[in-house]
Amino acid sequence: MLRLGLADSYFSIETPIGAVFVASNPRGISAVMSADDGASFEHAFREQFGRPVYPATDGASVLRSAVRDQLRGEPRGRLQFDIRGLSEFEQAVLRKALEIPRGEVRPYAWIAREIGHPRAVRAVGTALARNPIPLLIPCHRVVRSDGVIGRYGLGDENKHVILEEEGAQPAELRRLAKAGARFVGSATTHIFCFPTCRHARRVQPRHQRMFASEADASSRGFRPCKVCRPAPLAMQA
Repeated sequence: MLRLGLADSYFSIETPIGAVFVASNPRGISAVMSADDGASFEHAFREQFGRPVYPATDGASVLRSAVRDQLRGEPRGRLQFDIRGLSEFEQAVLRKALEIPRGEVRPYAWIAREIGHPRAVRAVGTALARNPIPLLIPCHRVVRSDGVIGRYGLGDENKHVILEEEGAQPAELRRLAKAGARFVGSATTHIFCFPTCRHARRVQPRHQRMFASEADASSRGFRPCKVCRPAPLAMQA
């Protein structure tokens, strides 16, 4: 059944938020869940996917190592995922989330715009909530447009823990959110970014300029970063 893709195998692995169970099949990793024990995970998996899952054999050691490396921010290759049960829209949302670098965050509206559905912000949130492979498909790197960290399927507090471990500095994000600062600009380059963009973090404090909106930054002569893309393409021309 495993070889035919009619069942999956699983193992548990330690993460910054405790042990989780990882399921896979020949198509790729199919699920990441937290559960009290293997039996609980097997039941939850069958309920969600409608097929059985069995403890992995020693042959899963390679995948276990690859998952561990990915969680440490030391990927040695691209993991494969089995998200066949999701709609095309949901798959597009998750693929875009995979593009968000470790240690950075993007708003839901960014994903909606990037996949060509700028008005579908709420649908993006719903798609991320249905992510069957959290941690590895990093829905935790998506936050509200006002900078508030937001909800998370594996626990709201765990979202903060993961972002802190990855270097996204959630405490600083909360501070900026309270101050209404959604973007950081450089007075030397006149480029503005999302606060966690690697280019924004290189700006020395005395050269930082904070903006509440894309229009605010543009009105002051700043143009959007071409790496983190904080504004629509038309604005980047």
